[in-house]
Amino acid sequence: MFRLLSTSGDQSIDLQLGRTLVVGRAVTSDIPIYDPTISRTHAEIALTATGIRLKDLGSSNGTFLNGARVTEAEAGESDIVTFGKVAFKVISVTPPVPRPQVVPAPSGFAGSKPSPGGTIVRQMPVSNSGGVPAIVIDTPQGASHLKVSAQSQEERREKKLSLLLEISKELPKQQELDRLLDKVVDFTFQIMNVDRVSILLLDEKSQELIPRVSKSRTGDASAAKHVPQSIARKAVDDRVAILSDNAAADDRFKGKSILIQSVRSAMCTPLMGSAQNVLGILYVDNQTAIHSFADEDLEFLIAFGGLTANAIEISRLSDRLRREAVVVSNFQRYFAPNLASQIAQQEGAVQLGGQKRPVVIFFSDIRGFTPLSETMGPDAIATLLTEYFTEMVEIVFEHSGTLDKFIGDAIMALWGAPIAHADDADRAMKCALDQLVSLEKLNKKWKAEGRPELGIGIGINFGEVFAGNIGSDRRLEYTVIGDAVNIASRLCRIAGPNEILISESFYQALKDPPKVEALEPIQVKGKTKSIPVYRATR
Repeated sequence: MFRLLSTSGDQSIDLQLGRTLVVGRAVTSDIPIYDPTISRTHAEIALTATGIRLKDLGSSNGTFLNGARVTEAEAGESDIVTFGKVAFKVISVTPPVPRPQVVPAPSGFAGSKPSPGGTIVRQMPVSNSGGVPAIVIDTPQGASHLKVSAQSQEERREKKLSLLLEISKELPKQQELDRLLDKVVDFTFQIMNVDRVSILLLDEKSQELIPRVSKSRTGDASAAKHVPQSIARKAVDDRVAILSDNAAADDRFKGKSILIQSVRSAMCTPLMGSAQNVLGILYVDNQTAIHSFADEDLEFLIAFGGLTANAIEISRLSDRLRREAVVVSNFQRYFAPNLASQIAQQEGAVQLGGQKRPVVIFFSDIRGFTPLSETMGPDAIATLLTEYFTEMVEIVFEHSGTLDKFIGDAIMALWGAPIAHADDADRAMKCALDQLVSLEKLNKKWKAEGRPELGIGIGINFGEVFAGNIGSDRRLEYTVIGDAVNIASRLCRIAGPNEILISESFYQALKDPPKVEALEPIQVKGKTKSIPVYRATR
C-alpha cells in the first residue's frame, strides 16, 4: 500500500486499489488542492500493485515525477510527485486488517446486495443547512479568521465544504454582474473577519485591473477604493495567491500605495477562468492586526475565488445570451433566421447610425391591387395578402435577403446589407425568378378556390446607398437611403404584370445573368442621363 504525503506535511492522500481519483483545484475534485498552479482537473492518480499510476489531464503547469514532466508514469516508494508547484512524496504504509462490515440495504430494497466494486469509502450526510447564514458564526475560532465553529478538524473540514457548497448555490442566482460582485463582497464579510474587501476585474484589451466593487466593514468608502498595486499585479502576473503579514514592511511589496494605506495583513487571490485565464482578483486585508491570517484562510479564499470566477463566467455568458436573444428577436423581423443568428454573434456587424455601401435594392408590387380590393371584403383582402406576403418573404429569406419594409401591397428587400456576399446580385435575381414561379402556383390555388389571381411587377437596382438604423429614440428601423433606391422603385412602378425590370448597374453586377431584353432607357428625376433598362426572362 502507498500514500502521497505533501512535502510540507499538511496534506495526505490515501489510495485504494481499483479506484481512480482526480486531483484538481475544483471543489468537486476527489482530491482538492487549493493552489493557483493547480488546474481545475489537473491529474488522475490510482493505486497499482507496485506503485501509484499518474496521468496528467492536460494541466497548464504540468505533473512531474522526480522533477521530470510526465503525461503518464508510475511512481514508487520515495519518489517525488509534483502537481503544478505542490509536491508529494510516495510512502509505503501497512494496510489495516479488514473487518467485516454490514451495509444496511436501502429502505424498500430489503435483501438486496451491494453491487460489485461499489465499496463505500466515506459517507457525508446531505441536509438543507438553510444557506450561508446557518453555517457561519458571529466570531472566528482560534487563529483562523473563518467564522466556522467545530469540535474537531474533521467537523471543521466538513463545515467548510458545506459552506463552499452553499456559496456555489447562491452565487449563480445573481446573473447581473454588479449584483453578483456585491454578493461576493457581502459573503466575504459574513464568512471572514476582515476590514476591507475589493474585487478588481482585468480588462481584456488593456490588461489593466479595473476596480469594480470595494467595501469597508466600517463603511468608510474612501478607505476601500484602493488596492495596493504591487500585491495586485503580482497575483495577476504570477497567477499566485498571496498572504502577506505586515505588508508595509515586506520587501517584496515595498510601494507607496501600501504605506499610504497602512496595510498590516492582506490576502489576494487571482480569479481564474475555466480557460486558465485571469478574470481579476479578490483582495481582503486587515489594517490593525499583524500576523492576522492563517494558511487555512488563504486556502479558503482560493476556493472562494474559484467559485467567484465560475459565477462571473456564468454571469457574462448569461448577459451575452440575453443580448443575442434581443438582437435575434429584433432582426428576425427583417432577416432570415440563420442570418439573424449570424448578425447576433458578430459584434459590430450592424452599426448604429450606418454607413455608405453598395447594395442591391429589390421592389415588388401587386399590379391593379386598388381596383381589386374594391370588390373584396376586408377579411378576404387580409387573408389574400397574408398568404401572398408569407410566401414572397420566405423566398427573400431563402436567398439570404433582408426584408426592409412593406409599403402597402409592395415589398422592399435588400442584398448586401447589413452582411454582404460576393454573389448578392445573383441571389436577388434568383429570388425574383422564384417569386414569379411561386406566384403561378398561388394563382392556380386561388383560382381553384374561386378567389382572384394576382400579378406583380419587380424592379431591381444596384448602387451605393446609406444603410443603417434610421428613426428616433422611440423607434429605429434598419433601411437604406439614396438615388439607387429611387431607381429601383421607379423600375418596379413601370414593370408590367409578372415582369422583372433590372438596371444596367445591376446587370453588370451579375455573375450568372439570365436572358435579358434591352428596353428603352428611362429618365429618372434628378438624373441628366437616361438609365438603360433590361427585361429579365425565365
